Amino acid sequence: MLRIAVSQFRPTKGEYAQNVDRIAGVLGQAMALEVPPALVVFPETATSGYFVEGGVKDVAVTAGTLFRDLQTRYEPLGAPPVDVAVGFYEVFQNHIFNSCLYASLGNASSRDASPGIRHVHRKIFLPTYGVFDEERFVDSGQDGVRAFDTAWGRAAILICEDAWHSLCGTIAALDGAQLILVPSASPARGTAVDEDGTRLPASMVRWERVVRGIAEEHGVFVVLANLVGFEGGKGFPGASAVLDPNGCLVVRGPLFEEGLITADIDLEQITHARVDAPLLSDLQKALPGLLPSLGKGKTRKVKFDPAANGTHASLIPHPASPVRVVGGGARNGDPLAIDGDLVHKWLVAFLKDEVVRRRGFTRGIVGVSGGVDSSLTAFLAAEALGKDNVIAVRMPYRTSSPESLAHAQLVIDKLGIRSLTVDISAAVDGYLAQIGDADPTRKGNVMARERMIVLFDLSAKEQALPIGTSNKSERLLGYFTWHADDTPPVNPLGDLFKTQVYALARHVGVPEQILAKPPTPDLVPGQETERDYGFTYTQADPILYYLIRGYKPEDVVARGFDAALVAAVHRRLDSTHWKRRLPTVAMVSGTAIGEFYLRPVDY
Repeated sequence: MLRIAVSQFRPTKGEYAQNVDRIAGVLGQAMALEVPPALVVFPETATSGYFVEGGVKDVAVTAGTLFRDLQTRYEPLGAPPVDVAVGFYEVFQNHIFNSCLYASLGNASSRDASPGIRHVHRKIFLPTYGVFDEERFVDSGQDGVRAFDTAWGRAAILICEDAWHSLCGTIAALDGAQLILVPSASPARGTAVDEDGTRLPASMVRWERVVRGIAEEHGVFVVLANLVGFEGGKGFPGASAVLDPNGCLVVRGPLFEEGLITADIDLEQITHARVDAPLLSDLQKALPGLLPSLGKGKTRKVKFDPAANGTHASLIPHPASPVRVVGGGARNGDPLAIDGDLVHKWLVAFLKDEVVRRRGFTRGIVGVSGGVDSSLTAFLAAEALGKDNVIAVRMPYRTSSPESLAHAQLVIDKLGIRSLTVDISAAVDGYLAQIGDADPTRKGNVMARERMIVLFDLSAKEQALPIGTSNKSERLLGYFTWHADDTPPVNPLGDLFKTQVYALARHVGVPEQILAKPPTPDLVPGQETERDYGFTYTQADPILYYLIRGYKPEDVVARGFDAALVAAVHRRLDSTHWKRRLPTVAMVSGTAIGEFYLRPVDY
């Protein structure tokens, strides 16, 4: 029997020393369990965070340095020897890799301990698509996939996308791996239900399918260790898992929160699984005929750079806080259907992480207009930050609808949050009086920008981070004022279509009076958003769904949508792309911000 612990770890972005301190704290907690584990597995890039982009040079260390820093922190704990697998950015022979260190930690003077590095795996497949851009910042590992010996048996490591290529799992198993470790930093995308009926991000349902396949096909145990937390809005969901050689789920970690997941595995189960389904044995016999050119390569010992002089990270007094210990799509064909419970939890976790942990604020400020978007944002912020830490600001103009003010107050009263009312009439009228009367569009833009002036000034006064309220439909259709509505640095609704906002708002309990009224920016008396468009959100959202996935307008029409409606939505989408980008800067150097000098917003 082998006890394994998996740490769903939330690293502090770019803080190597602090993260190593916390890793040591988690190890201390694991070894204090009634039955301590023999192996603790941490996720990909646990020492730095994943999306560090141009900062990768700042956080990369040699394998020898990471081992030394872990051993230096672990040895004084006086805990039993333990093996660890830790994902990190590695410097090796003047190259930078996305790597995972497997090492034994313990007391060097003990006869039972033999501290040292057992293996280093360097990620082979570097995703460079979608939200990923690894090939720009790190090199691909050229050492291949190899199993290695440990005190308890034989293991192999596949980092994140390595596991998606089935050949990697096969090579590991052919090389004798009994346990395959898969450290991952995979952001959550979509929502779905797994085969057991559990609600999960769709990406994690796919992940479990991948690791189930590796385990079941090769008769091996698989450990998936995934990051948690948010980086630049991309949420790592956790949901780490241990699979047995039959492909059955042994244990799964919690969603969107740190945790220490334990599992007791019986390596003898591998024998029984391979007898029942001798797929690996069949492959071993057939392989020479299938791949005569592959042959058996020479066994090479993986090299690594020793601890670099002067790079020893000093210990920082960051006490390790205990973490939870855990033992043990589209519905009805509607592509816009969402899982209310899961998305609710997802967005609350996002606000907790982005406002408090990443940006260091304890309070948030929301412009509450009485509409569904700002109401839902206030509900989410109050849950994430606590009602005493949310400030709602009503910002009426003299022609604003009394109903808007009343509905905003309804939300404020229901949540019990602090509120301020700032009348923007004098500021707007004073400006317009100096430059002459403006047409309704210009006047509305002045009002929207004045509201952002109020929010950001109150943000500085109250030390509260502005939280945005724009939804995905409005952003795609350009229905917002540039450098106004979409300006706040954190936005929980920006990837939800308007129809999804309504669904989630109803799920969390936004008052029905707000949900029932027509949407309006309330910049011009009697203005209604859908009348301005010439179509409804119910009509537009499914069309937008397909257009932004690369479907041509004629392809969308072929799916049964009205051609004139598709053309109108497509025209608005294409003509407003400039509003969704930062200002264009003339590049005159080799260090242009955002082009060559690359640091993520939360680095």
